[in-house]
Amino acid sequence: MLSRLHFAHLPTPIEELPRLSETLGGPRIFVKRDDQTGLAFGGNKTRKLEFLVAEAKDQGADTLISAGAIQSNHCRQTAAAAARFGFKCILVLTGQTPERASANFLLDGLFGAQIITVADRKDRDRILQETFDKAKADGNRPYLVPYGGSSPTGALGYAFAVEEFMKQNVQADWMIFGTSSGGTHAGLVLGQRVFGFKGKVLGISIDESEEWLKEHVSKLASDASEKLGKRIEFTPADVLANADYCRAGYGVLTEAEREAVRLFAKYEGLLLDPVYTGRAAAGLIDLIRAGFFKKNEAVLFWHTGGQPALFADKYSSAI
Repeated sequence: MLSRLHFAHLPTPIEELPRLSETLGGPRIFVKRDDQTGLAFGGNKTRKLEFLVAEAKDQGADTLISAGAIQSNHCRQTAAAAARFGFKCILVLTGQTPERASANFLLDGLFGAQIITVADRKDRDRILQETFDKAKADGNRPYLVPYGGSSPTGALGYAFAVEEFMKQNVQADWMIFGTSSGGTHAGLVLGQRVFGFKGKVLGISIDESEEWLKEHVSKLASDASEKLGKRIEFTPADVLANADYCRAGYGVLTEAEREAVRLFAKYEGLLLDPVYTGRAAAGLIDLIRAGFFKKNEAVLFWHTGGQPALFADKYSSAI
């Protein structure tokens, strides 16, 4: 039996975006408001953490350890979950410690997380493992929350999110979302198969190549399927990914992201974040303008949260 803690605010609502659709002259656009999942300003990681924190409790852990960028949404929500359920939390964050704590980095501290910063990304995995080993040697019982919550356990959050969507009786031909570490993507691919979603599931890459995403997501979806019963063997051909919009690099704000954030705000009063949903929405907008979708189709955009990053010093002056 699957272990799951129920603390997300579910089901998240689905809203139509008629003014944005009209402005872009494209298909009907709907948004699934996973920015409203409730934990620490919400976001997609809440769904994953319902399964990951349950697994940590089952294993008798007392400390959650994870890693991400300085303004990681995943780490912000992991720290919040740790605070809520009585775990200690240690975060290994890539980047320079900011002179002034803001946005997600500020919230990590408010939730009581111990923060270790790593200047160079290539050293992070090593320091993360050393941090885990030290916590264990110090007598703690650590649980390693995977980067982005992207493990077979974490991916289950989005498999069941598809079931939730199907019960909301909104017809969609496409699901569009940002993809990076692959957990959300793998869960949606698995949920599409298990719960019978007939549309297409397309991830807009935030920082990874199409080839990597197809290989990684198909394996992760296959591994996650075993937790639901008999293994389903997904292949790279089962995964749709577009890596045309991430050439600037992770967290690098371009005019495309700026425009996407501004359009969603101006026409729908909806806030995106500059790193994930901003880039995914920029891809969606470009695809609409290029005629990728048929006019009579309906597109569901999964809003995976991340708005606190709008207030990070790095982005607030650049939006």
